[in-house]
Amino acid sequence: MRELHVVDACELASAYAAAHYAVVLDGDVIAFRVGEHAGDVEAYWAARRYAFITAWNPASRPLSEEANNLADGRLVARIEGLDLVFHPAWASDHDRQWRESGWLVADLDPTVLDALATEFGQAGALHWEHGEPVRLRMLLARPPDCGELPSVEWLQPPVED
Repeated sequence: MRELHVVDACELASAYAAAHYAVVLDGDVIAFRVGEHAGDVEAYWAARRYAFITAWNPASRPLSEEANNLADGRLVARIEGLDLVFHPAWASDHDRQWRESGWLVADLDPTVLDALATEFGQAGALHWEHGEPVRLRMLLARPPDCGELPSVEWLQPPVED
């Protein structure tokens, strides 16, 4: 298992929560955002739950495109092994200066999502139930000085002062 060394978990969660996400369904690009309902995604592709995961830049350290693509291939093999339906997706910042490829997966159990994210060195992943707002699942502890971030779930015990 990879160990994440994040300089500022709160800043990272804020960036993930503010990111723009999109998926390609039947050739159409459909956007979704943390904290918002993904009604367009759900109308196009009916599932009980949805998850966005990437294998790019594990431990929040930029890697070469070749290394990211190799990790992505391993992630695809793991998702295929779970016999789940998935579509190409990505995350980017507001200015499109940063972009990471990933996958939107239907009906992936959140505990399996967390295990995959951990296996691939990710600090967070998105998950939501049909009809509910998109949530960010941070696999890190919430720092004590981090204010409340709507739609962010911290999955590790809080860091003590």
